[in-house]
Amino acid sequence: MTGRAALLLIAALGAPAPGAEAPVPGYVGRGACAECHAKEASAWTGSDHARAMQPATPATVRGNFAGVTFRYGKVTSTFSRRGDAYQVRTDGPDGALHDYRVAYTFGVDPLQQYLIELPGGRLQALGIAWDTRPKSQGGQRWFHLYPDEKVDFRDVLHWTGPAQNWNHMCAECHSTGVEKNFRADVERFETRWAEVNVACEACHGPGAGHVAWARAEPRPADATKGLQALLDPGPGTWQLDGAAPIARLAGTRDTTAQIETCGRCHARRAEISEAWRAGQPLAQTHVVATLEDDLYFADGQIHDEVYEYGSFLQSRMYARGVACTDCHDPHTARLRAAGNAVCAPCHAPATYDRASHHHHREGTDAARCVSCHMPSRLYMVVDRRHDHGFRVPRPDQAQVAGTPDVCTGCHAKEKPAWAAERVQEWYGPTRSRGPAWTRALAAGRAHTAGGDAALAGLARAPDTPAIVRATALSLLATLDPPPQPELVARATADPDPLVRRAALDLADALPPEQRWSATAPLLGDAMRSVRIAAVSAAGPLPPSATPAERDAYERAVADYRAAQAFNADRADAWVNLAGLEARQGDVARAEADLQRAIRVQPSFLPASVNLADLCRAAGRDADGERVLRSALARHDDAAVLHHALGLLLVRTKRLDAALVELERAAALAPENPRYAYVYAIALDGVGQSARALRVLADAQRRFTGDRALVAALADLSARTGDTAAAARWRDALHALEPH
Repeated sequence: MTGRAALLLIAALGAPAPGAEAPVPGYVGRGACAECHAKEASAWTGSDHARAMQPATPATVRGNFAGVTFRYGKVTSTFSRRGDAYQVRTDGPDGALHDYRVAYTFGVDPLQQYLIELPGGRLQALGIAWDTRPKSQGGQRWFHLYPDEKVDFRDVLHWTGPAQNWNHMCAECHSTGVEKNFRADVERFETRWAEVNVACEACHGPGAGHVAWARAEPRPADATKGLQALLDPGPGTWQLDGAAPIARLAGTRDTTAQIETCGRCHARRAEISEAWRAGQPLAQTHVVATLEDDLYFADGQIHDEVYEYGSFLQSRMYARGVACTDCHDPHTARLRAAGNAVCAPCHAPATYDRASHHHHREGTDAARCVSCHMPSRLYMVVDRRHDHGFRVPRPDQAQVAGTPDVCTGCHAKEKPAWAAERVQEWYGPTRSRGPAWTRALAAGRAHTAGGDAALAGLARAPDTPAIVRATALSLLATLDPPPQPELVARATADPDPLVRRAALDLADALPPEQRWSATAPLLGDAMRSVRIAAVSAAGPLPPSATPAERDAYERAVADYRAAQAFNADRADAWVNLAGLEARQGDVARAEADLQRAIRVQPSFLPASVNLADLCRAAGRDADGERVLRSALARHDDAAVLHHALGLLLVRTKRLDAALVELERAAALAPENPRYAYVYAIALDGVGQSARALRVLADAQRRFTGDRALVAALADLSARTGDTAAAARWRDALHALEPH
């Protein structure tokens, strides 16, 4: 029997669980908590947190395992049961059918997933889930999480791949006291947890100190009661005074500890360290996503699966001191009241829960506060989640930025212009509350003329939410703006770590000596996510660095290496390490890291592109070409690979072949102005100047603020003798960059 066959047999029969409930230092378990907190423990029992992950038993499994089948693409999966053991016969990592035992259930409402054991200590989330909703709502059925795609065993989204790996992707937020424990030397997880589900200490932190405080005689005078942090925001309460339509905060409160603790699992973020402490800033152990193009719409509305934290940070409620527990019971994980009643403590029903305010028939779905102020999207096919930005409807912005319009989301036969007229009719011509950043972010994303100035203004606006200012800085860095030392200095000193981290993106536009002086202070930043970003932004340690700067740099590099080691199960961690090694001059180690990245995840394309570039720098373009062609054999639709290969072919004087690759890249990624620019320059290089002008002009119509396109049009027009066009393009360039 081959080693591969033996591993598949182990998976089929059901090996010992790769994850394990085990003693974790400092954790005491929910039983110890329940001794004094019986009411909270009772409320928690049966909650979604309590059922976030459970061993697969007749009491926990909701799906139909009575020998039923489900077909997806060319694969027919069979769900069956033998006694109290549940199994599925489905396609494995080799594409063939195998029997797998279900180890754990994952979630419960409105769907339940199932975790399967694979070799190497891996738990993987099956791509076929059970719809737990009532049959009357379309539930009680098996369905695939990617129904409109063709996900097979070669796809990164396949249930056996890294995107569905529980140890890295899911464990932290579905269990308590998780230690991932990936051993890179043997490529194996030895993951363990204190409790299998989301129990008391998942939010409050390890409870040993609190138990010791509670049992001490006499109890010590400790404001934290032995806990890492108190999650209650404080004595301040919301009060409706007289005829005031909106409550005011009576007293003081600090919501930071609570919101940052909830955000640990309710944010789109990447974990960089397990040194989490309840109440501490999320930026200490996680890299939080900003309002990136593929995650949020330009006005900040949720797009991809981003959870609640990022949208809540944009809200006026967050700015004014509203906490998660003002609306949600933390132990039942349910709303504190049903329907509009949950809003009533702060928004007077006499003013807001009336047709005179919402202009819809009272008692209908359209009259629900969330229908207009918390629009929802479906994720995982059936899981409806609400935007937590609490924004007012702005159909006028939908007209100019293409953002979702909640009004025409219901009134599907109408256009945003119609809705904008209704809003103006109801609320007056000055109705402009809501996100003031939509136009700037939309312009930056589209490389529109004036976008850089709008983004810079947004980044400087102190009253704008920090996550928006951070997004503006990151977007500005993609526009190839002229150096802005003042803006970088302002942002690196910002009190919010999201802004400081984003400032490092913009610092790359500065000359090397200015870049070091701007970024060096952040090497010693209080937040680990900022320090790690500063390592890449600062570049190699310059000879002029002071002893203090050298010390800070080495400590930050140690943090950087530790973060990559923690995530060594992922290809991106090895690519990050390779970048560090290359900057420090260890090319051989950088190459080994990139090869490891490709082996860990062949579909992670930056690894192949960076390895080919490393070969280029070493004068080994033939090796780089082999790397790129090997990647293209698996991913022929990847624009970045065609672009990289096209550049290589240009360098090696195979211009006709280069044009084919560069044209393919520009066609596959029309949203990338750089690809169009490079393709046009290559066309001009082989004498096809007229065609190059057409490519440039077409791209410039789509990206009116891209300086490189306008400069190329001015230069090429002049060289082809069209002096009038050259003058127009020079004027356009001057308008974009007066200096």
